[in-house]
Amino acid sequence: MYKNILFFSILIILTSCKDNNKYTQLSGTAFGTYLSIQYQDNLNRDFNKSVDSIVRKVNKSLSTYDKTSDISRINQGYKNVKVDEKFIEVYNKSKRIFNETNGVFDPTIGVLVNAWDFGPEKKIKNLDSVIVKSLMKQVGFNKVHLQNNLIIKENSKIYFDFNAIAKGYGIDVIGRFLESKNIKNYKVEIGGEVRVKGKNSSNNNWRIGIEHPNFDGSQSIQKIIELKNESIATSGTYRKFKTDKNGNKYAHILNTKTGYPAKSNILSASVIAPLDCADVDGYATTLIAFGLKNSKEFLKNHQELKAFIIYVDNNGKMQTYQTESF
Repeated sequence: MYKNILFFSILIILTSCKDNNKYTQLSGTAFGTYLSIQYQDNLNRDFNKSVDSIVRKVNKSLSTYDKTSDISRINQGYKNVKVDEKFIEVYNKSKRIFNETNGVFDPTIGVLVNAWDFGPEKKIKNLDSVIVKSLMKQVGFNKVHLQNNLIIKENSKIYFDFNAIAKGYGIDVIGRFLESKNIKNYKVEIGGEVRVKGKNSSNNNWRIGIEHPNFDGSQSIQKIIELKNESIATSGTYRKFKTDKNGNKYAHILNTKTGYPAKSNILSASVIAPLDCADVDGYATTLIAFGLKNSKEFLKNHQELKAFIIYVDNNGKMQTYQTESF
């Protein structure tokens, strides 16, 4: 399991506009991708600086691209790093999903993420089965523990990478901030992941488009869905990939059991639930790693999740699957 999210500190440049219904729109960049926020506020408050501060704080805790962040210092071997409430919440969410998925979701896969050239550290040239097997000794969320705001590693070389869940978490923190300001109608979107509450400026449910997997880099919409106080996250393999020396493509989502890129027949997995966006972010990545058969079984046991999956069948044709509740 791994979904590559460029997660580095960058100043958010935001602009705002207001319509007759007093909805404000903020747009800019965050976590290496686009950010869009819409919210209704009769007081016409501008939350630019607050959102910028939130993103910076999340980065300072969880960004592997910031060498001074808490997670980077832990990865570098510092033992006295007191983690904050943001790190603790993401750690605990990850631990829960790790247990629910029998380790298919595992943020300690970071050392392999780097080795396969999907992380902030240098890739390993001539990566072979011997090296992968050796690196796998550094993988296992059951080998790390949280005690008194300190991370205890059974193996000092364990490398955390929360990028498969951190973007969704950043959305949650922004959403919670808006709610703390008594904002009841809002949409927060970062790079395709979304959290909504209430209604849009037309007093309708928020509408979100699910992208069709286009391999040529173009964008088109596969399906339009409505969200009712829910979060949605989509994970896909059709855009983020590398090519080896033999011309073979491999995706950015790794199999946490083998250390190799996951071989999945799923091209795109979208998960919706009345949960935090961090949760559905993690589940969407997990479904890709599971493949269609195991994803169906997992979803049967997690009725709180609605899923829309685009996959390739045995004849090489693109097909879709959705849960009954979708």
